[in-house]
Amino acid sequence: MSITADAPTTAPRRTIKDVVRAYVALTKPRIIEQLLVTTIPAMLLAQRGIPSPWLVLATMVGGTLAAGSAGALNCVVDADIDAVMKRTSARPLVKHEVPVRNALIFGVILGVLSCGFLWLTTNWVAAVLCVGAILFYVFVYTMLLKRRTSQNIVWGGIAGCMPVVIGWAAVTGDVGWPAFVLFGVIFFWTPPHSWALAMKFRDDYARAGVPMLPAVATPRQVSFRIVLYSWAMVLCGLLLVPATSWIYAVSAVVLGAIFLAAVHKLHNVYRRGGETNPMKVFHLSNTYLCAVFVMVAVDSAIGLPVTSVF
Repeated sequence: MSITADAPTTAPRRTIKDVVRAYVALTKPRIIEQLLVTTIPAMLLAQRGIPSPWLVLATMVGGTLAAGSAGALNCVVDADIDAVMKRTSARPLVKHEVPVRNALIFGVILGVLSCGFLWLTTNWVAAVLCVGAILFYVFVYTMLLKRRTSQNIVWGGIAGCMPVVIGWAAVTGDVGWPAFVLFGVIFFWTPPHSWALAMKFRDDYARAGVPMLPAVATPRQVSFRIVLYSWAMVLCGLLLVPATSWIYAVSAVVLGAIFLAAVHKLHNVYRRGGETNPMKVFHLSNTYLCAVFVMVAVDSAIGLPVTSVF
């Protein structure tokens, strides 16, 4: 008797837990975490104190739905290149855990829910900004820029800056200048963060035909641009000092100095023709952004403002 005679002829049945896990994976939960980390401090700064817990919760729920919508729709558009890249080869559409049509409907439904929920629980300004962020991420970044230019993540990163503006608008009903400063910090943070990761996976991007900068430029050229954007990020963060207190000011200077030292070290190694691990900068960038926004929150809750922003 053949040893393959008893092999199963059908795939194992998937449980409800497996299905739920696949749909959750479509939303890219790790990205959602970063968005929420930046939204809450923006709300505290807008309030110059602790906002209503219900308002914070509503904004978090609406923001999570919006980010999940953008993530799911991105997975639909990028299913072909995700299948080529090792880093994304385990995503639900690549593994056929979710039909493409279902993923598209799921993403659209999340987007509609996010807009309606924010409109009902916060205000129309936050809701409109939320819709704009989803549309920008899907149509401008994913469909227009990502496969056409090495500057894709620079301008595409605007969508990732929107949560701070949405959080501010949820509290005040408009957008004040400190919100734009926070927007700028994330805008200038995104390229160093993304390029450091892409340097490790440059072969993935090259194989998929995505012109992420590390796939089309030398490590020395990439690290030089990382240095430039890092300086812009740190200096932009200092513009927030008039709206905060010494707590944020000191933290911004110290954290900025640590990060700048790391990116200069990275560039110096590549400038000399050496090899190093760019993931150190990637992980440090996560720590930097989290720490800066935590200090914004702490300062807003207990710090004494240098000048009034209202």
